[in-house]
Amino acid sequence: MNDQLARGIVALGLDLPQPAQERLLAFAALLAKWNRVYNLTALREESQMVTHHLLDSLSVLPHLEAGAIADIGSGGGLPGIPLAIARPDLQVALVETSHKKASFLQQAKIELALDNATVVNDRVEQWQPATRPDAVISRAFSDIADFVRLTRHLVGDSGRWYAMKGVLPHDELAHLPDGFHVARIIALEVPGLDAARHLIVIERR
Repeated sequence: MNDQLARGIVALGLDLPQPAQERLLAFAALLAKWNRVYNLTALREESQMVTHHLLDSLSVLPHLEAGAIADIGSGGGLPGIPLAIARPDLQVALVETSHKKASFLQQAKIELALDNATVVNDRVEQWQPATRPDAVISRAFSDIADFVRLTRHLVGDSGRWYAMKGVLPHDELAHLPDGFHVARIIALEVPGLDAARHLIVIERR
């Protein structure tokens, strides 16, 4: 797994110090351990977690323009925890409604010493942060229009919405709420993952 992760990081054009890579692997091990009881992810093999979870999350890193970001529907901490590990300067809010999953996120924050991560156990539409993030991201929302609609109170006029998707969802993009538009569509290449991946960047008009 060490070599698999190291090769993937190089293929993504990233330069992560060894301690960060070790924390990423520690996160994968923690996810696998809790997954046996809490069903955080459908994946059971730790080797698959490197490609499908760690590298998939890290693939968006070169495209993020934010100093503070909220991971909406964080679940098992994806993509928020890998992003927080890779960028210690990035403030990451992990927003999750499930108490079980939020408990895991809190444990991961403690065990991985993620001082730049905050766990928010609340419904996103009810969350009112003291300071609004520069952007929100989601890997789990089923519909992009709902993602934007439920989070638009969180992001200011110059902020961004980052939606991580597989195959490009043309129908979803055609039904964005009024006042929003697709600023960029980025095709992502995830090392070792033979599947379509896209990052859709949405802004206010």
